[in-house]
Amino acid sequence: MSRTAGWSGVVLAAAWAAVVLLGRPDTLRAAAPKLPFQRAEARPDPFQPDTSAAARQSAIQSIPFERLDADARAKVRAVLSDASLFRRMPVKVVDCDPDLYLFLVQHPDVVVNIWEVLRISQLQLKQIEGRRYQVIEPAGTEGTVEFLYDSHDTHLIYGEGNYDGPMFVRPVRGKTLAVLKTGYVREPNGRYYITSRLDVFLSIDHLPAELLSKAVHPLLGKVADMNFLQSLAFVGSLSRTAEVKHQSVQRLAAHLNNVDPALRGRLAELAEEIARESPDAKDAAKNEVPEMVGRLDTAPRN
Repeated sequence: MSRTAGWSGVVLAAAWAAVVLLGRPDTLRAAAPKLPFQRAEARPDPFQPDTSAAARQSAIQSIPFERLDADARAKVRAVLSDASLFRRMPVKVVDCDPDLYLFLVQHPDVVVNIWEVLRISQLQLKQIEGRRYQVIEPAGTEGTVEFLYDSHDTHLIYGEGNYDGPMFVRPVRGKTLAVLKTGYVREPNGRYYITSRLDVFLSIDHLPAELLSKAVHPLLGKVADMNFLQSLAFVGSLSRTAEVKHQSVQRLAAHLNNVDPALRGRLAELAEEIARESPDAKDAAKNEVPEMVGRLDTAPRN
């Protein structure tokens, strides 16, 4: 997993806790029905990033304005009215336990603390109060993120912060709004596949539009795409590890030192539940053990 860099740190942290239900994984690329003598319109590939006006409008329409309080609506409108950049990241489908997925989305500090313990990221994310977190990233990002709304299929995250690093000659400030949409499919064999899509609006103060569109967006976009996809792949791997060697995940949970103790306990409980309820539990010994197990078993002791 790559280390988060610069403004993508805010994007990742604000967005992670980031798909309209697109259906079964094997139908995501299904073509629209064709009428005789009618030229089929090209559909955007959901597995590629999208910055089009249509995707932007779709993202705005997916925001549950009617379920937000006045303060949350004001924050959303502040970003949308002055959004410098928009990006719909590639759709990702992962084989993952839905309870673990929701737990990690709703508690991004657990994910970041796991990365710290495994020494695969230096990003810091600590809960301040309620659903609000402080973000510190060594490449120069500092700020806060908060959940404005969350449900099993929609998470709306707002972030604001400063960046003081090599990308710009002077410190810049900005705000971000992330909309994570999630769909769940359970296969006949009992396995769950989770489809995730992340829409991100970014407002950066006092930067020329040409610089944003030609330099900043291409760079941040690629890094953000990679971080999002790798983060979800990590969650899927953690879920699979819990199935075949849940004791490793429980030991890891005991090493988390930057989250509420209740969250450590819940992660350990989920690992045991996943192992017990896994469709492949009886054949776990025959399954290939995920590479992550090695990392978990060699995690530094507190």
